[in-house]
Amino acid sequence: MLDRVLRFFITLFLAIAGGALLDLASPVLTMYVGTEIFKMEMGVVRITVGSLLCILLGAILGGIIGYFASPYLIRRLKRFSAWVEAQLGKMPIHDVIAGAIGLAVGLIIANLLGYSFAKIPVVGDYIPVIFSIVFGYLGITITIRKRQELTGLFDFVPRFMKEFTKMREQKAQQAQQAANQQPQPVPQKDTGAAPKLYKLLDTSVIIDGRIADICDTGFIEGTLLIPVFVLEELQHIADSADALKRTRGRRGLDILQRIRQSKKVKVEVTNVDFDDINEVDSKLVRLGQQVGGKIITNDYNLNKVAQLRGVEVLNINELSNAVKPVVIPGETMRVTIVKSGKEPGQGVAYLDDGTMIVVENGYHHMNENITVEVTSALQTAAGRMIFAKPAH
Repeated sequence: MLDRVLRFFITLFLAIAGGALLDLASPVLTMYVGTEIFKMEMGVVRITVGSLLCILLGAILGGIIGYFASPYLIRRLKRFSAWVEAQLGKMPIHDVIAGAIGLAVGLIIANLLGYSFAKIPVVGDYIPVIFSIVFGYLGITITIRKRQELTGLFDFVPRFMKEFTKMREQKAQQAQQAANQQPQPVPQKDTGAAPKLYKLLDTSVIIDGRIADICDTGFIEGTLLIPVFVLEELQHIADSADALKRTRGRRGLDILQRIRQSKKVKVEVTNVDFDDINEVDSKLVRLGQQVGGKIITNDYNLNKVAQLRGVEVLNINELSNAVKPVVIPGETMRVTIVKSGKEPGQGVAYLDDGTMIVVENGYHHMNENITVEVTSALQTAAGRMIFAKPAH
């Protein structure tokens, strides 16, 4: 059915084109054929008989050509459509939309400029066509390449809607708090006589889990402040398609639940967010500056950035290394050699806290529990390493 429709329109188009072309040749026919009847004007349509005959003859010839050539043209059209569809299928949908918008803008500009140049003699009729091709191509190319930058120009709309929604939520929360006579203060920098000593939790330290054990010991003073953007990042990790990330995210949520149920530390969740900042670590540093709190983390990079911006950091790894028992050269201990070391003859053992012990000539005592004598200890950023040799 579609082929018949296409064949009809192709035949009709070529018939009209043939009639128009031969109509242009009608003056030549009347010039060489001196018969007065061809020069006679028809009162109804205001054309000569020669022009009418040329139009009819051209339409018949064009229709015949279109009828027999339409199957070939239809096949070429289908191939071209399949090629265009394949190319569009390879492109992301946002690139297709951006290209369509760029094409529309380019054609509008070309139409405006082409109208201004259309009155130029000789070339005026062709300039709008050239402008349409050039500006249409430029519109497609520029919008696809600069799509992210152009999208960023309109970020204020979702940002405004997000801020408006937050304002409504905050007003609703304030009204509910006023009704229940249990207002919750917004965290601010502590300047009074009884500071809250806020401690901000990073995503990495929550997933690590050791912060919950530290809270249970009662060594954490002040209030643990958990920003909402940290909770959103944990939820995003917990919903990840990667199984390992999903497990880590759910572990972080379980650790938070355990901390909130602890009676030895006070926990607050703040809705303060910074829409002009994308990175969670940068938001955490900004919040630390605002409330005058300390950031608890085990992220080395966040540690350095926070210190450079004047925010104090409590590093769980440094605390873990500091509380490990000190060993003295000459001290003996019982260990089990579990694997070979990097150097020939070395054996490796571990203490209960995970400290690695490199035992000289320990390879010969593989999987044996032996007494070793400490020769030296090395403190690194990754932890403590002990060197020893068999006591006998």
